[in-house]
Amino acid sequence: MKPFTPAPLALAVLATLAGTSLHAEDAALAEVTVTATREGQLLNETPAAVGVIKDKTLREVKPAHPSEIMGQVPGVWVNVTGGEGHQTAIRQPLTTAPVYLYLEDGVPTRSTGFFNHNALYEVNLPMAGGIEVSKGPGSALYGSDAIGGVINVLTRRPPTGPEVEGSLEAGSYGWRRAMLTGGTAFGDHAWRADLNLSHTDGWRDKTAYDRQSGTLRWDSALGDEAVLKTVATFSTIDQETAGSSAISRADFKHRPTTNYTPISLRRVDAFRLSSAYEREWGDALLSITPYYRNDKMDLLANWSLSYDPTIYTTENQSFGAQIKYRHDFAPLRMRLIVGIDLDHSPGSRLENRITTTSVGAGFTRVFTSYTKGPRVYDYDVTYQGISPYLHGEISPLDKLRITAGLRYDRVRYQFDNRFGTTPVVAGGRFFGQVGDGDVDFNHLSPKLGATYTVSPALNLFAAYNHAFRAPSEGQLFRPAIASNANAANAAAASSVRLKPIKVDSVEIGLRGRFGTAVNYELSVYRMTKKDDILSSKDPLTNASTTTNAGKTLHRGVELGLGAQLAALWRVDTAFSYAKHTYEDWVTKDGDFSGKEMELAPRAIANSRLTFGDAQHGMAQLEWLHFGRWYSNAANTSQYAGHDLLNLRGLYPLARDVSLFANIHNLADKRYAESTGVNSGFDTFAPGLPRTLTMGLQAKW
Repeated sequence: MKPFTPAPLALAVLATLAGTSLHAEDAALAEVTVTATREGQLLNETPAAVGVIKDKTLREVKPAHPSEIMGQVPGVWVNVTGGEGHQTAIRQPLTTAPVYLYLEDGVPTRSTGFFNHNALYEVNLPMAGGIEVSKGPGSALYGSDAIGGVINVLTRRPPTGPEVEGSLEAGSYGWRRAMLTGGTAFGDHAWRADLNLSHTDGWRDKTAYDRQSGTLRWDSALGDEAVLKTVATFSTIDQETAGSSAISRADFKHRPTTNYTPISLRRVDAFRLSSAYEREWGDALLSITPYYRNDKMDLLANWSLSYDPTIYTTENQSFGAQIKYRHDFAPLRMRLIVGIDLDHSPGSRLENRITTTSVGAGFTRVFTSYTKGPRVYDYDVTYQGISPYLHGEISPLDKLRITAGLRYDRVRYQFDNRFGTTPVVAGGRFFGQVGDGDVDFNHLSPKLGATYTVSPALNLFAAYNHAFRAPSEGQLFRPAIASNANAANAAAASSVRLKPIKVDSVEIGLRGRFGTAVNYELSVYRMTKKDDILSSKDPLTNASTTTNAGKTLHRGVELGLGAQLAALWRVDTAFSYAKHTYEDWVTKDGDFSGKEMELAPRAIANSRLTFGDAQHGMAQLEWLHFGRWYSNAANTSQYAGHDLLNLRGLYPLARDVSLFANIHNLADKRYAESTGVNSGFDTFAPGLPRTLTMGLQAKW
């Protein structure tokens, strides 16, 4: 059998599919990214702020949670809600809302309408081949949800010969993890398989967590012009989740392991399969990527136990395809990309009321057990999307690159309710029901951008982007509970009248380097979000309804800086300063227009001082800074912010065997992952105390 030696063109396309960074060590501007345009593109010709976390960094950090790596991108905050659960803040306050799009090798991990804010635990992130974060709106290429940013987790490409790597680690609070990866190449084919088995007992009461994740990637060179990349991934998660279960100030200070909602749970099964075919000939490229997704989640939510206690199962499958054609023209380096995304995703919801038992009273009562009650929601809903798009690039001057794009999304939900339209009564509450039918949305998303190369060491960019988010399945068809039938009917009627949220954003920036030792990127943005979804009171019936009536403003500056101080010393920092405000925000709880949004620190920073390298031994000290933030929309309560120190190291014991260790929260500081106000009292979701993990890694 002949060795694996595909043509150079096939190798180049394979590299693009993998999202590798084809750049010289002293020329950061020559780095290639794939997320901002769906094509391998030089960073200095990308009119967007794109943060790149490389394969090498993931191997060195070995994150136990996405929060341990994502903060290395300026303006990105991923917190911890329990296990590998998280909330995300990218040009938005910390939120569970579907304002981000999560991709795996360019394919959305979930269908629109079935968003999961914990999306990064459905991806085998610690074993990925890199992460790209395209900040700001991305709907002109990707459609709904791409408001705050697009996070693209890249699978690790196969080796060119037989290879096996593995690591075993253990740590505080029962942490254990085994990771194994390996593959080989033969003929015109190469493959890699990854397996991740993780467990923790949890540091708070009843917060144990188990996950099993795996990835199989198979690359094939089909002659000299085409490649085929097939990726299959799965994640199984079983979590006793405190989530963001907040506790009183007294418990936060003196009993942070307390969990008021020990009965809450989350079980997730996620499977994805895609096969990307790319053929390049002359100045043209054709790409066809069919995919299949299957997601299931059982959830007993901790946050609604006091007012809407239920347990439910949501499921959805997806059958879809991404098709595009690209053609390059010699005059003015013109490039034209036309494409279409197709998505057919049938799903369902089964939800039961539960009866809880508890001890204590008020917002500090502890829920100790539950019994399942009557069914309150039972429906099927199918999401369908047909989305053609157009992307063009031109260079009227050698140093100037202009890009423009337009995407049209035609979205439809087909809804079938087994309960009809009569509200279901359970536990003294009324659960409104939406009647059978279709809900349609049509939306155009434009973009315009430009880059200008001042010199080989300095690049400028500017962009305008429009984005939107279609209402989710739960917002449309699972209305808020009510105290009487009329109010339940009003809530159901208002939910299906919801329209997409819209965003307009402008940003300017520069990126460059000083000599070979310092590189930097600076961006400034202003983003307005309109028609946000609010919960209001009907002035005639006093019933709670949902409407598109909110407007918010988001402004900020982001700075990424890296400097090689000496042969073995390097410093990197990611800094952002932002202000997020309610411009027009009148809800059933009051008028908050003009107030700053809660869970939105103005200043966020991640700085790292690194000594040595992975080959000879490495130590890294990391400093995290979070400024003050408001805990409620009324701005009557404020959290002081916090600073954390983390320490990690890697030491080679032999040629292919290394010892590694991570210490989180080195100073054992008491801090909050998020805060709130309940019944007039401040609440805090406590962050992880000092923890140690150690392990061995080997390569054969």
